[in-house]
Amino acid sequence: MATRANLGTRRNGWLEVLSLPLLLLLWQVLSMVFAHRLFPSPILVAEEMWRAATAGNLLVDLGKTLVRVSIAFVVAMVLGTIIGIALGRVRWADRLFSAWVVVGLNLPAIVVAIVLFIWLGLTEVALVLAVIVNKVPLVIVTMREGVRSFSADFDELGRVFRMPPLRRLRLIFVPQLVPFVLAAARTGLSLIWKIVLVFEVLGSDGGVGYRIAIMFQFFDIAGILAYSASFILVVLAFEYGVLRPLERRALRWQSVPG
Repeated sequence: MATRANLGTRRNGWLEVLSLPLLLLLWQVLSMVFAHRLFPSPILVAEEMWRAATAGNLLVDLGKTLVRVSIAFVVAMVLGTIIGIALGRVRWADRLFSAWVVVGLNLPAIVVAIVLFIWLGLTEVALVLAVIVNKVPLVIVTMREGVRSFSADFDELGRVFRMPPLRRLRLIFVPQLVPFVLAAARTGLSLIWKIVLVFEVLGSDGGVGYRIAIMFQFFDIAGILAYSASFILVVLAFEYGVLRPLERRALRWQSVPG
């Protein structure tokens, strides 16, 4: 049984490794079928990415966008996690502020950006704050549902063994919360960097979105894809270099035989 499980895990690992090359191969085939300057091949996009990184502004623009994304991501995750846990544990607070969360979830991002740009000007604070306002409600909902799904049996076990609060937090509360934190982090990161790019198009002095807006005026599709792909590579590095190892480490308790 263990050998069969190991073989299945190894097969799934190889499938995951082949996923990205398969996507690039499909892209290459489509670029050959629909040969046109507005549908560049991945090779051409990679060449443009290298040129922009070595002789252009790619690294500077990417750095500006990464700083904005990182600040918004960290602040939104911290605020959303704290508020979400509070709403999940305190029923009256959840009922009182549930409408606020719904409004935040459905408030158009573009409206938030425009209002903050009018109030605060085309500044870094306005841009990052607009992203945080749009992201926090999603984290709140994810963490609130995570707290609601906690097993009452584990809480009872902690009370039976008279665990101190810190030990109960470390052994019972945190392990159940980690999957929801990772889910909020993944969805949040995918949402935040897209919103940041849109807001950079609206008004900023640099960044990936700012540069893409300039390329759009010249129909430079290879440059647009090169800048987009560069940020996607950063996201993939974060996913496989940080989130996946953290997930495996944090969720090992679930695979322990009962």
